[in-house]
Amino acid sequence: MKSYALAIFDLDGTLADSFPWFLRTINDVADRFGFRRVADDEIEELRHASSREILSRLEVPLWKLPAIARHARRLKAEAAAEIPLFAGVEAMLRTLAENGVQLALVTSDNEANAREKLGDAAALFSHFDCAASLFGKPAKFRRVVRRAGIVLDKVISIGDEVRDIEAARAVGIACGAVCWGYAAPAALRALGPDHVFERMDEIADVLCRIRRVG
Repeated sequence: MKSYALAIFDLDGTLADSFPWFLRTINDVADRFGFRRVADDEIEELRHASSREILSRLEVPLWKLPAIARHARRLKAEAAAEIPLFAGVEAMLRTLAENGVQLALVTSDNEANAREKLGDAAALFSHFDCAASLFGKPAKFRRVVRRAGIVLDKVISIGDEVRDIEAARAVGIACGAVCWGYAAPAALRALGPDHVFERMDEIADVLCRIRRVG
């Protein structure tokens, strides 16, 4: 059974419970940048769509994405106290670190925001590669893997969106999908990730058991 020496985590929707904040904020951002508002009855449908499909349905001009991302980071920094970690995150990360798994964070948020959200758990991470563009994760995954000095088949990416799985596949690393984030679990399962996690404690259970067996 394969073992992993490096786990690359997404932040929003994977470690940090930011989806409620996102829902409260998205239509203000839409008004500011001139794309279509999200109706309440569209939310579940959008959770089944890929990032490109969401951008198309909301009529988001691609050239505006960098400005939208900068604005979103600023709003997230202001709302940091409203965005908690999911229950069990720190215990899960600590268990991985104590079992010899290096931890990395790749996120579209900036590093200052990420460290503030993670709190004491930030010290468990060996690598941060932040401010990723919407489709820029593959390059950041490659950079983290190179810095960590780990061969590709010992690396797993864990995220909550279709694009996280797509990025892992583009790089040639394993992918794990969590069921409590932005994308609907059915949309993630349809892509056949290497692991699907329904509870936070399953991540450490699976990775550490695999590592011991491996």
